[in-house]
Amino acid sequence: MTKKIIIIGSGFSSISAATYLADKGYDVTILEKNKSFGGRARKFEANGFTFDMGPSWYWMPDVFEKYFNDFDRSVNDYYKLKKLDPAYRVYFGKNDFIEIEDSLEKISKTFEKVEKGASKKLLKFMTEAKNNYSVAMEKVVYKPGKSILELVTPGTIKRLRYFTTNIKSEVSRYFKNNKLRQIMEFPVLFLGAKPENTPAFYNIMNHADLGLGTWFPEKGGMYKIVESMIKLAKEKGVKFKLDHNVDEIIVSEKRIKGVISNGIEFHSDIVISGADYHHTESLIPNNLKNYNDSFWDKKVFAPSSLLFYIGLDRKINNLTHHNLFFDVDFNKHASDIYDNPKWPESPLFYLNFPSLSDKSMAPDGCENCFILIPIAPDIEDNEEIRDKYLKLILKRIENISGEKIVDNIIYKKSFCIKDFIDDYNSYKGNAYGLANTLFQTSIFKPKMKSKKIKGLYFTGQLTVPGPGVPPSLISGKIVSNEVIKDYPNQ
Repeated sequence: MTKKIIIIGSGFSSISAATYLADKGYDVTILEKNKSFGGRARKFEANGFTFDMGPSWYWMPDVFEKYFNDFDRSVNDYYKLKKLDPAYRVYFGKNDFIEIEDSLEKISKTFEKVEKGASKKLLKFMTEAKNNYSVAMEKVVYKPGKSILELVTPGTIKRLRYFTTNIKSEVSRYFKNNKLRQIMEFPVLFLGAKPENTPAFYNIMNHADLGLGTWFPEKGGMYKIVESMIKLAKEKGVKFKLDHNVDEIIVSEKRIKGVISNGIEFHSDIVISGADYHHTESLIPNNLKNYNDSFWDKKVFAPSSLLFYIGLDRKINNLTHHNLFFDVDFNKHASDIYDNPKWPESPLFYLNFPSLSDKSMAPDGCENCFILIPIAPDIEDNEEIRDKYLKLILKRIENISGEKIVDNIIYKKSFCIKDFIDDYNSYKGNAYGLANTLFQTSIFKPKMKSKKIKGLYFTGQLTVPGPGVPPSLISGKIVSNEVIKDYPNQ
């Protein structure tokens, strides 16, 4: 008898899990609370502008290719990729920036100009990062995080020191120049934790960045991935329902019976939640939760974000597709996120112009602008604060880049902690899930399977392997394998 599966949410991990399971003959339905699919990777359109609402960096193209290959498809069957050159630009002050180009050879020459001898050091560092990446992809990240034995392989044993040292100390071994250090540290800071609290093994992110490059899906941006995954999922028979907030997970005798959404009972044998883990467990009796509130309160969360979506009535000349502004104290901002959570006095920020790579995302002669400021979760959020930071950021953009933006804004929208909570039921308004500290990695992450309810599973950035788009695709595959093993279709 074909088993019915309800999946809560339509983010990357949910669509991934749904597709793998439908491919094996399961009856799969995705219920999405919002008016559009994609979870944090939704898009919206306004005044002729198209905005990706969340993820904007396309890293680890091998993971996306592997995903489509699993269904005898290729990325090229659904969308075309453009490798960005430069990948991004890092600003340290007025007329002071470093461009990261599209190959390691070019990047090493740039490093050499900044610090004598840094070229050879970078290549050595990246060789190690690439080796760690290979071990991670082959031996670690596709594991369900059930046992320490998953981490014990010849490859990981050889690399034990990378788990006992941290990114900051590892980077410092190679580079003396502070600018180069910040470039090497930023992937873990923006996506998970302070470099000094992140195991050195996460130099795999440097391979993802400098080694594999930064890409962009043409004719649609990041939402093109969502559309492509939905198309494939529907080919496999997955059913999708919008405006279906799940109000309750039905449990009888510690076994899944289905969910209640919009006052309607949806019966199922299995429920997989791609929604916020803490929120999901609020939908079941307290005595059946995997984790209580004190567990979550003790966890170190990755940053939330203050986001701005801005439409400009003119083209941009002095900035690239991806721009990082490190013209302030890197460590102080990190401390304001992790050590003493508060609004930062002088924040680092990220500035993105996707319309520079895809003209369809803005009207003729206009530019689509996306700004992200990493902030601590669970801090005060109101319109006055948002406006204050927008003014501060725009002033710095103009002072440092020479681009006059303020007088050319014809559309703007903000998104912050309150919106993460309202739209995604995000715990404390976090944007990226748990920080990648040593004791929140792999087996130490919240478990994919309920310990007390048969047929209840979890997927997404709060469980294995962790935050980010490629890990979410992987998470969907892992949880589908667990379901197939536990509940084979007969």
